[in-house]
Amino acid sequence: MSSQSRVGATFPLMCPHCEKPTLATVASEAQGGGINEPAYLLELSRCGTCGDPFLLAEEDYGLGWDGEPVIVWPRQQRPLSYQIPAALRQEHEEARRCFSAKSFTATAVMVRRTLEGVCFEQGMARKPLFKMLEQMKNEEKIDGRLFEWAQALRVLGNEGAHFTGTSVSREDAADGLALAEALLDYIYVLSAQFTAFKTRRASGRGQDDSSGHESPGSSD
Repeated sequence: MSSQSRVGATFPLMCPHCEKPTLATVASEAQGGGINEPAYLLELSRCGTCGDPFLLAEEDYGLGWDGEPVIVWPRQQRPLSYQIPAALRQEHEEARRCFSAKSFTATAVMVRRTLEGVCFEQGMARKPLFKMLEQMKNEEKIDGRLFEWAQALRVLGNEGAHFTGTSVSREDAADGLALAEALLDYIYVLSAQFTAFKTRRASGRGQDDSSGHESPGSSD
């Protein structure tokens, strides 16, 4: 666990109270984790514009605090699971920050970057994104519905990345964030949870007991 203190440090961010760009000053801190989860640092901070307090969090994966504090109170969005790789969580968090700053076109671009990062992390060959998504589907890493979602996010990201004379709408950016989050949860959280469930069931727990009697409901 890092011994680096953040007390007195300042961070530029968008205040969750007054919704203005500000420098947040860390007033106090507390560390935790480091055994079954990454070490984390909670930072009680104060907005330099309106003076209201909020809580920031950082993580340490062995190289010190990541330098990208996230507002954890007041709650903006639910935090992504630690089962999602840190690099992808950071990409998605940057997309969220773009959305909070009302930069909806930039949000779409960051959503696309997150999607591309998923493909790379899953071992897809480096080629155009739509081809990587097809490979993900063919290897059954995503199903048909998720493939459709991912392709829609790719198109939205392309619209944000190229000059077309129009901007990405708030509604499209919000939907893009929500769909990207659902995709991350499916691949890294729900799939792992279902695998653990199947393994536990196959080990005998929840199956027929040793007396030969079926568990309740097993005949349905």
